[in-house]
Amino acid sequence: MASTKLLTFFFPASLLLLSISPFGSSENVTVSVYYETLCPYCADFIVNHLVKLFQKGLNSIVNLRMIPWGNSMMQPDGTFVCQHGPGECLLNTIEACTISIYPDVVQHFSFIHCVERLALEKRQAEWINCFELTKLGRVPIDCYRNGLGKLLEQKYATETAQLKPPHRFVPWVVDFMNFANHVCKAYKGTRVPEACRSLPNNIPVNAESTSSVCYTGEGKN
Repeated sequence: MASTKLLTFFFPASLLLLSISPFGSSENVTVSVYYETLCPYCADFIVNHLVKLFQKGLNSIVNLRMIPWGNSMMQPDGTFVCQHGPGECLLNTIEACTISIYPDVVQHFSFIHCVERLALEKRQAEWINCFELTKLGRVPIDCYRNGLGKLLEQKYATETAQLKPPHRFVPWVVDFMNFANHVCKAYKGTRVPEACRSLPNNIPVNAESTSSVCYTGEGKN
C-alpha cells in the first residue's frame, strides 16, 4: 500500500479545492475536487484543465472524486442555500445523482463537463440536453425528485465541512494550472502514462495563484 501524501489545491478564499493523495488498495492517485456547479472559475477549471486527466492515459493512474457542494449551506429545516441561487442547488444535486447512478468516472465526468461547459457559456438552462449529448439516461432527474439527491448532497455537505483546514481559509496555494504534474509526482507506481512521461520536471510545487476565485461571504461571487 502506498504511503499517504496529500497535496491540496486551494483557490484563495474559494470554494474549489483539489486534493491529491495516493492511498487505498491501489497505487492510483486519488484526486478529490470540491466545487459548486455555477461558479464560473470552477467551471473553467473542470472544462479546460481537469479534462486533461482523460488525455494521454493520465486517468489510468487516477481515482477522480467530484464533490458538488462548495459554498452551499444547509438550513436548520434541511433546505439548501447555494451561492449562485436555486439553479445551482438544482445542478449540484443533479450532478451528485449522476455521480451516484453512473459511477463509471468517464460517464459521469462527461455529463459534468457538458453541464459546466454550458455554465461557462451562460447556457446552463439547457443542462437537460447533456443527458442526450452524453448518451446517459435521465434517471438522475428521478433521483433529484424522490429525495435521494438531497441525501447525497447532505453527505457531500458533511464531507466538505469536515475538510481540515476548512475550505474557507487560505493556508496555501498550489499552481492548479499544472495540476497534472503534481498527479504524476504523487504517483509511485510502475504504469507511467504518456501524460507523465511528457511533462516537464521543473514546475514549482508551491507556485501561488491569486486569480480565478469564487469567494465565500456576502457580496462575493
